[in-house]
Amino acid sequence: MFPRLLLLFTIIPAIELYLLLSVGSVIGAGYTFLIIIATGVFGAHYARQQGFDVMVRLQRAQREGRMPADEMVDGAMLLLGGALLITPGFLTDIVGFSLVFPPTRNAYKRRFAEWMRRKIEDGDIVVRHY
Repeated sequence: MFPRLLLLFTIIPAIELYLLLSVGSVIGAGYTFLIIIATGVFGAHYARQQGFDVMVRLQRAQREGRMPADEMVDGAMLLLGGALLITPGFLTDIVGFSLVFPPTRNAYKRRFAEWMRRKIEDGDIVVRHY
């Protein structure tokens, strides 16, 4: 657990700072700032639009009487992607857009489902039916 927190709170911000400084030295601080603001605004708008789509699909699933598991995973990924998009930085923007953009989000969902299946088969995750 500790190595992941170390990565999250020290290494990733250091990479972001390096990328911001590198890009800023090439195109200038003003343009770098504008890119960060633009990706944040555009990303938040796009995440919101995708979120509305997921809400419609979730409501449809409920009306049809089926479990909206896929829609719930989409919602969680959109929430994470939106949070990353409003966080200043190029690396977080890339990951955030990949979580918000449906084709890459679907690829993440397939990998997540495979990971969950392996964890259940290995007994790391136990599913109980009541």
